[in-house]
Amino acid sequence: MMNKILEMLRLQQELNNNTNGLNWEYGVTKNGKRINWKRCIYLEAGELIDSYPWKHWKDIKAIPNYENIKIEIVDIWHFIMSEALRTYKVNNLGSIEDIAKSIVKMEEFKEFSQNSNCDNLDIYEQIRVVEDMIKTLFCKDDIKDLIGAFLIMSSKLNLKLTELYNLYIGKNILNKFRQRHGYKDGTYIKIWQGKEDNVVMQNILNSNSNITPHNLYKKLEGSYPK
Repeated sequence: MMNKILEMLRLQQELNNNTNGLNWEYGVTKNGKRINWKRCIYLEAGELIDSYPWKHWKDIKAIPNYENIKIEIVDIWHFIMSEALRTYKVNNLGSIEDIAKSIVKMEEFKEFSQNSNCDNLDIYEQIRVVEDMIKTLFCKDDIKDLIGAFLIMSSKLNLKLTELYNLYIGKNILNKFRQRHGYKDGTYIKIWQGKEDNVVMQNILNSNSNITPHNLYKKLEGSYPK
């Protein structure tokens, strides 16, 4: 469990270094763009909520898009880890290993690390769990409170550590693929043969158990529109 958390933190540090430049923790990218991880988190949380048919005036018989819900949770995790990495460096709170140790010791981590599903909540209760995480984002300044709220949210939406880890690795490789294929300059193609690249990545993971990051990247290369 500790190794999974530590590997994700290290991969996120590497991705941020490559994408934003060194010392991104101080709030500015190598291109002079300001960074606001909290804004990233609440906007992704909004996209997560929009994956539910919450609108009383539209598509009232629709069902939640649970595959996209998982991806949005993983995206939120990217940004929460980034905020943790920033907070620990700027405030001299410790190393990446210290962040991982702190997470594993959290009370909320116990449920998150178990593979069994939580009680099934109806869609309005699931949305409320997401909104509780958003409240923590704005109402509490301690990064541990935010991580704890995320772990509760992810657990109650039945995305536990093992699946989150697998999806995170997949999304991390996809993000690297995007950066190398024109994501920043706007030339990247996000829809592949009628499917969003996130869906293609998930389908590859679901069809290939124990796939390595290298082979996942190669399969993305093979699927990318030429």
